[in-house]
Amino acid sequence: MHTPTGRRRRLRHADSPGRQRFSFGRRFTAPSPERPIHSGAGETFAGTDLVELPRWKRATDLSLVVLALPVLLVIALVVSLWIRAVSPGTVLFRQTRIGKGGRRFTIYKFRSMHMRAATHGHEEHVRSLIRSNRPMTKLDRLGDDRLIRGGLFLRMSGLDELPQLLNVLRGEMSLVGPRPCLPKELELYHDSDLHRFAVEPGLTGLWQISGRSDGDLSAQCEADARYVRDWSPGLDLRILARTPSAVLRGTGAL
Repeated sequence: MHTPTGRRRRLRHADSPGRQRFSFGRRFTAPSPERPIHSGAGETFAGTDLVELPRWKRATDLSLVVLALPVLLVIALVVSLWIRAVSPGTVLFRQTRIGKGGRRFTIYKFRSMHMRAATHGHEEHVRSLIRSNRPMTKLDRLGDDRLIRGGLFLRMSGLDELPQLLNVLRGEMSLVGPRPCLPKELELYHDSDLHRFAVEPGLTGLWQISGRSDGDLSAQCEADARYVRDWSPGLDLRILARTPSAVLRGTGAL
């Protein structure tokens, strides 16, 4: 990965000849001309190939979600009632993220901030960390008065991410994979970082269980590249098994 002051990722038009190709030793489905992978007006990723989702991975996602559904519904009900009790407004929060191949999609979260709270502060915080190559420390840990009562607990425990199981059921995400970034973050990625967009984003991943608060964007991208290269049913299960302890230690999150 290039340093933050180095050359930024190249964007080429969809019909540009000789685009760069990424290869991970698996079958790919290249983006079709009818649905180019856009990251901005008239631009597309530099020929990023998409890794075909293995059947075992989709089957694992659906099986685990269905098996855990009775417990998850109870937890979701309790969290929803708490949000309603401490803060007027909607229970769910919707946010645009960048998914597989650079396509935008809407993720769902339990609302942990007051209604109409500004989000540009968080975006600038992330951009500042990426530019300076500092550890990716969440703004929550530095104090955030936009949070509702109990909001910090929802975030640190990962409970606010629970509604993203809807994204998993819809096939927009997987239980395990690189975390989907914000559109503003995408502007700061380089060519060598685009491998993380070759697969479905996940609720948790290799970087999260490795102690994400201790690593910068370079460490995150290296972990994402290692996951895309080495993913297997066993690796997914190990990541899922280690996620709760990483959350409890405060070194990772869903």
